[in-house]
Amino acid sequence: MIFALSLISGTAVADEGMWLPSLISERIEDMQAKGFELSAEDIYSINQASLKDAVVLFGRGCTGELISPEGLLITNHHCGYAQIQQHSSVEHDYLRDGFWAMTRDEELPNPGLTVSFLEYMEDVTEQVLDGYESVMTEEERTELIETNAGRLIEKAVEAGDGLRASVESLFYGNRYYMFVYREYSDVRLVGAPPSSIGKFGGDTDNWMWPRHTGDFSIFRIYADKDNNPAPYSEDNVPYRPKRYFHIAAGGVEEGEFTFVYGFPGSTREYIMSEGVRYISDIANPFKINLRTMRLDIQKKYMDSDQAVRIQYSSKNAGVSNAWKKWQGEMKGIVRLGTVARKQAFESRFMDWAEGTEYDGIVPALDSLYGVLEPYNYALEYYNESARTVELVQFAARALSAAESGSDSVLKAVEAAFYKDYCLPIDKECFVAVMNAYKDDVPVDFRPEYFDSTLAVYGGSVEKWADDLFSTSVFADRAALEALDCAGVAALKDDPAVVFGREFSAWIGENLRPAVARVNSEITLLNRDYMRGQMEFQPDRTFYPDANLTLRVAYGHIKGYAPSDGVYYLPFSTIEGIMEKDNPDIFDYNIPQRFRDIVASGDYGRWGHDGKVPVCFIATNHTSGGNSGSPVIDSRGRLIGINFDRVWEGTMSDIEFDPDFCRNISLDIRYVLFVIDMIGDADHLIEEMTIETE
Repeated sequence: MIFALSLISGTAVADEGMWLPSLISERIEDMQAKGFELSAEDIYSINQASLKDAVVLFGRGCTGELISPEGLLITNHHCGYAQIQQHSSVEHDYLRDGFWAMTRDEELPNPGLTVSFLEYMEDVTEQVLDGYESVMTEEERTELIETNAGRLIEKAVEAGDGLRASVESLFYGNRYYMFVYREYSDVRLVGAPPSSIGKFGGDTDNWMWPRHTGDFSIFRIYADKDNNPAPYSEDNVPYRPKRYFHIAAGGVEEGEFTFVYGFPGSTREYIMSEGVRYISDIANPFKINLRTMRLDIQKKYMDSDQAVRIQYSSKNAGVSNAWKKWQGEMKGIVRLGTVARKQAFESRFMDWAEGTEYDGIVPALDSLYGVLEPYNYALEYYNESARTVELVQFAARALSAAESGSDSVLKAVEAAFYKDYCLPIDKECFVAVMNAYKDDVPVDFRPEYFDSTLAVYGGSVEKWADDLFSTSVFADRAALEALDCAGVAALKDDPAVVFGREFSAWIGENLRPAVARVNSEITLLNRDYMRGQMEFQPDRTFYPDANLTLRVAYGHIKGYAPSDGVYYLPFSTIEGIMEKDNPDIFDYNIPQRFRDIVASGDYGRWGHDGKVPVCFIATNHTSGGNSGSPVIDSRGRLIGINFDRVWEGTMSDIEFDPDFCRNISLDIRYVLFVIDMIGDADHLIEEMTIETE
C-alpha cells in the first residue's frame, strides 16, 4: 500500500519552505498574494520555456543562472573559486587581480566542471514501489526500489545527448521523485573580480550582516553546433538557452517580493530531539575546535608568503565555511530552545500515537540515537582529524593512479598535488589534530594501529610526525617524480600509505558498518515517524527536506533585529566597503582603482542616490547549494545572486525562525558596476537584457 499525502498542503508559516517546482501551482495563490505577478507555468513547465530553463546545477554543489542568449552564466565567486584558483599562479594571480576574458578565445576551459539543466521532475512513487508487499523485509524493499528506479532511469536517459537522471527519496521514503537533467561539460571561465572584491571581508564577514562581498564569477556554456552537450572542443559554440534572465537594474525596496530558484543541499527539519542535541552539544563543538586548529596554522603561513596564500586560498575557504556556520547553528538552536521544543512535540505525539501503528516510535528512535552516538562521534572525529592529513590523502591517490599503469595519469596526480601543497602546514596540522584525537577519542573506538605506533614514539605525536614527514617518499617531490608507475606502486610500506590504509581499514570494519546499520534502522523508523507527524498535524505545511534538487523559496526583503536595541537595515552600499577598507588587512584591502572611483563619485549608470547598492537580505528559506541561486523579483527578473545566510539564522537547516532567518544576496547592480567599471568588460553587459523600470 502506498501512503497518500499532500506534499505542500496546509497553511504556510511565514516564508518558510523549499517547494518542488512541479507542484508550485499549489503555492501560486500564496505567492501571488505576496506580490508575485507571474503564473505557475512561468516558473515550471515541460511544455514551454520557463524560468527553470535558466537555472543550472553548477558543478555538484552550487546553483548558477543564464543571463544572456549566448550561454553566459553567473554564479558565486566562491562557487567558481576552485576554477579561478586552478588558473592562478604567482605570474598570473587571478585570485588577487581578477580575470576578464575580452574575447571568446580568452575564455578558459575547466576540465571536470559541469552544469546541469533540469529537463523535468516526476512523481514516480507508484512505479518505484510497484510490487511492494507489507510482508517484505527492508532489504527486499530496498532491492525492489533500486531495481524499479534503475529501469526508470535507464528509460529516461536512453536518448543520450547528455541526459542523466536520478530517483530521489522524499519524506524519508514516503515519496519518490525522478529528476532528469541535461549535462554540459564544456564550461569556460569568462570573468571574476579580484578576491578583494569577490571575497571582500573574508572569513571575518562570512555568514554575517551587514555584508559587502562582491561574490560572483562568470562562465560560459559551450555546446556543439546543434546546441547539444559535447566535450571541450575549439569547434564548440556558445550554448543557446531556452530561457535566460532579464536583469532588473531599477532597484529594490524593503517589503518587495523575492523568489529564490536553486538547488538547496541538505536540511533536517523533521529529525527528533536527540538528533538535534547531538549536533548542537557534541558534534559541532569538537568539529569547530579541530577546524580552528587547522585554520590558525594555515593562516600563519598564508599571511607570511604570497605563494602559500594562493596555494591554500581554496582549501582555507573550504575549511572555514562550515566552521563558522556550525557556530551560528549552535547558537540558534540554543536560543530557540529547539531540543526542548522537539521534546515537547514528541511528548504530545506519543500521547496521540498510543494504541496506533505509531505507538513506540519515539522511544525506539531515542534508543537508537543512544546506540549511534559513540560510533558516530568516533567516525566524525576521524573525518575531521586523521582523514584531513594531505600527505596521506595524496599517497592513496598516487598509489591508485600508479596501479592503473598509466604514467601520464600518475604525473597529473602528482603535479596537481604539489602545485598546492605546503609540507610545514600539513605537518603542524597533523600534530594538532592527532594530539586531539589521542585525547578525545576513547581507546575502544580508535585503531589499535594508532596506539601501537604512538607507543613506538613514546606517546609523542610530534616525534611520529617528524618521522612520517621526513621518511615518506611522498613528501619528497623529486624522489617521487623520479619513479614510474611500477616504482610508486611498490611503495605499499611507505609510512603515509600505511597510516591511511590502517586507519581506513579499521574504520571500514569497525565504525562505518555500525553507523550504517543504526542509521538504517533510524531511517526506517523515520519513514513511519514522518508519516505519523503528517497524520498528527493535518493542517501543518510539510515540504520535503532539501537534497540538492531544484526548489522554489519565496519571501520578501526585510531587515531583522539580532539583539536587544539593534536593528539591521536590509541593504548595504558601497559606503560600507569604504568604511571597512584597510590596506593592512588582506580581506579588506580593496583595489586602488576602486578607491579612485569612489573618490571621484562617478559611478556611471550604476549609481543610485549617490551610492552603489551592494547586498540585501530577505526572508527566503535557503541552504547550502543555494549559493549562486538567482534572486528574482515579482516579474521574474534577476535582482540578485544568493550567496549566504545571516549567522543568527544558520539553524534554518533544522528549524526556521522567521524573526532571524535571512538569506544574503548580492545586488545585481553591484555586479554590473564591477563588470563595467572595475573589469572594463562592458562587452559582457552588452550581451545582457537590462531593464531599468
